[in-house]
Amino acid sequence: MEHSESNTTPVSSEPKKPALDKLTSEPSDEVNDSPIEQVRLTVPITDDPSLPCLTFRTWVLGLTSCALLAFLNQFFGYRQNPLYVSSVSAQIVVLPIGKLMAAYLPNKSIRIPGTKWSFSLNPGPFNLKEHVLITIFANSGSSPVYALGIITIVKAFYKRKINAVAAMLLTQTTQLLGYGWAGIFRKFLVDSPYMWWPSNMVQVSLFRALHEDENRPKGGLTRLQFFLVVLISSFSYYIVPNFLFQSVTALSFVCWIWKDSVTAHQIGYGLAGLAFLGSPLATPGFAIMNVLASFIIVLYIMIPIAYWSNLYGAKRFPIYSTDVFDADGGSYNVSTILNETTFQFIQQGYDDYSKVNLSIAFVFAYGVSFATLAATISHVALFHGRTIWRQSKASVQDSFGDVHTRLMKKNYDPVPQWWFHTILIVTIIASLLGSPIGNCFGSVLHPSNWCDYRYDKPDCEIFVQQPGLNVITELIIGYMYPGKPLANVAFKTYGYISMSQAITFLSDFKLVGTLVASSVYFGTGWWLLTTVEFICNKSKLPEGSPWTCPGDDVFYNASVIWGVVGPLRMFGRLGIYSKMNYFFLFGILSPLPVWFLSRKFPEQKWIKLINMPIILSSAPGPPARAVNYICWLAVGIFFNFVVYRRYKGWWARHNYILSAGLDAGVAFLAILCYFTLQGHGINGAAWWGMKLDDHCPYASCPTAPGIHVEGCPPLVKA
Repeated sequence: MEHSESNTTPVSSEPKKPALDKLTSEPSDEVNDSPIEQVRLTVPITDDPSLPCLTFRTWVLGLTSCALLAFLNQFFGYRQNPLYVSSVSAQIVVLPIGKLMAAYLPNKSIRIPGTKWSFSLNPGPFNLKEHVLITIFANSGSSPVYALGIITIVKAFYKRKINAVAAMLLTQTTQLLGYGWAGIFRKFLVDSPYMWWPSNMVQVSLFRALHEDENRPKGGLTRLQFFLVVLISSFSYYIVPNFLFQSVTALSFVCWIWKDSVTAHQIGYGLAGLAFLGSPLATPGFAIMNVLASFIIVLYIMIPIAYWSNLYGAKRFPIYSTDVFDADGGSYNVSTILNETTFQFIQQGYDDYSKVNLSIAFVFAYGVSFATLAATISHVALFHGRTIWRQSKASVQDSFGDVHTRLMKKNYDPVPQWWFHTILIVTIIASLLGSPIGNCFGSVLHPSNWCDYRYDKPDCEIFVQQPGLNVITELIIGYMYPGKPLANVAFKTYGYISMSQAITFLSDFKLVGTLVASSVYFGTGWWLLTTVEFICNKSKLPEGSPWTCPGDDVFYNASVIWGVVGPLRMFGRLGIYSKMNYFFLFGILSPLPVWFLSRKFPEQKWIKLINMPIILSSAPGPPARAVNYICWLAVGIFFNFVVYRRYKGWWARHNYILSAGLDAGVAFLAILCYFTLQGHGINGAAWWGMKLDDHCPYASCPTAPGIHVEGCPPLVKA
């Protein structure tokens, strides 16, 4: 299962009575401000429509930032330790460049030949709106292109040729397909004052710190000074885990104490045992607590019980792995069951060889995905059907809006709705050129059914969630076209990414940036796939080579499970894991106890904090790592509960700026280290602490008697 985390999820809340603003001790009027407290604390309610927006500086810096981030993220995405460079980095870098351009570029007007259009190289001081638009361009470059997973597994894993033009068309259409859906849902998920995007608060806070004049408080720091302190501190610290002591990111004292115990190594393994998430500082507190519950229940209760009770012969395989195995615990030889000429499933080879087996963690990852889809439907039906209808109706009638919506409608002309409809139709037609009609038609229909509303708090806040449609699309096409892995991954990509991109585009519409970013992502990926020898092939890569493609390895194994073998032979009547289908039943029933208790004890507000769809969808699964969850949860709980409740004034001024500074410092140091040192073979001192490992060598060993794997002890210690 491809584990997907989105930090662009919007949140919504029902109307509430004007609340007492704890910072000003004065009533905050919802008519003149946002009904969401976090938005009121972060986003100003003023606008200057006279500031120039789409200037020469905007286009040059925006397109450059977009292309550069796309290149860096795809380049580092194939490496053993992937690096994600967010748009916050570009947001910081372009500010001094924009000011330099404003200081030195000539301000004369330039006319475009053959037209009445003209523009100035320097329309005045570099302003906030230019900066925001440039960052929106950069945001396009920071959003990964899901379809490149198809191109990668075809060329690097299945060793087949693919036409570059067809691959490029696949990349562009999958990215743009969500744009049409975004336009359709814009009125519900953008114009509504009860929808807000937590991750955007980070950039809003940073924009204010960089552009607003502020007097330094006595004994304290301005927001800009605080940001610079955090940025420098993060930059300085990251030299340790990135260059001097890489093992510090995953050290396991459990493995040190019990050096020869497979069981101890399985429990203590921080990288792939019971040990990628967005910023915990930008995640609402109630969501963090649901993730915590999921983490404990799945990783430390369900999986250990299933493994040590040998469910599905789990002891023959690693406890936590994304690979596929044969019945003897060895890596599955896919060439035995896949015809290299026709690229189709070989039934006789499958019958003579072995059924596909999964690690118990991988099995539960799929089971929990089934439950999440079902739980989302029943949760929405039980809790929020009427309210969703009421808010949707109000959105259509334009019967509500906050100060931000009114300012936008007053000062700026919206993009006509027919633009989005046209993009959707054209993209569907282009998609049909490269996909079977049934595949594409089915995949582009269901996003409208899965962009659902999900309430999560006693005051009726809503997440607009994106369940794991990659799994349900794999399931559907696996039954429709069994034994065809490429049809499977193509259908999955069109179906999943159209919904995912719709949610992403709703946070900041960016058509030109999307076209540029997807082109650069494709170009970078194609370049690496055709020039790096044995890329993604761990067995043939030189020792220490970083080009291991950890995310694409999961994508490939999913294509084997759902495409080559198919759901009928995996989770259907012919499969080993048919009982995993009971997770659908569990999922659809799981919100019932919470709903019942919330109705029976309405005074107990905490009950509505228990959200089964979030708990299920947040279950840790491959390739997510436990060490990431533990750190993420600790930081998130501290800042979004302790600090938010006790020191709300500090939280309002510094929380999102802290997040931006930490992210940017890590990104800058990682880029600097690679291009000045690591890219030239300079990797620091040679000592055991430089190995990106937690020194738990037996964590991936089976524990069943008679199953022997190279590198594992012949006798198993409990």
